[in-house]
Amino acid sequence: MTDEDYMRLALEEARLAAEEGEVPIGAVVVCGGEAIARAHNRRETDRDPSAHAEFSAMCMAARALDRWRLTGCTVYVTLEPCLMCAGLMVNARIDRCVYGAPDPKGGALGTLFDVSHDERLNHEFDVASGVLEQECANELRSFFRARRAKKKGPGAAEAQGCC
Repeated sequence: MTDEDYMRLALEEARLAAEEGEVPIGAVVVCGGEAIARAHNRRETDRDPSAHAEFSAMCMAARALDRWRLTGCTVYVTLEPCLMCAGLMVNARIDRCVYGAPDPKGGALGTLFDVSHDERLNHEFDVASGVLEQECANELRSFFRARRAKKKGPGAAEAQGCC
């Protein structure tokens, strides 16, 4: 399978997140050519600030491999990871991260920060960005467009306490 194939699996997870009312971000961890873990955002559902797609997928992968070091693994995620998730990637010693859309508000693998190649840290890993970028970005845009339209829908002024 190619990077695009694995990113399509991550996009499937993102769509599941959207169906649950979660921000549509999905992730897949691949080791030895096999997708060993898949997850999507569940912060609202689980009421857990760490329930990011890639964070959850890496935890699942560690359990599947019965080890905390995820050497030999690639993490595929639809949105550029934040500092927390990029930090976990360093600590888990992943080999590579592939992401779809950049995150101008929190991206930690090249946009705002570059945790993957910070020589002060004890591990560096490869990053590939922009894989199915438009599809990944469109999932997010569609989700937030629908959320804004819902807030502006009939009766929105009354619901917001406007006169």
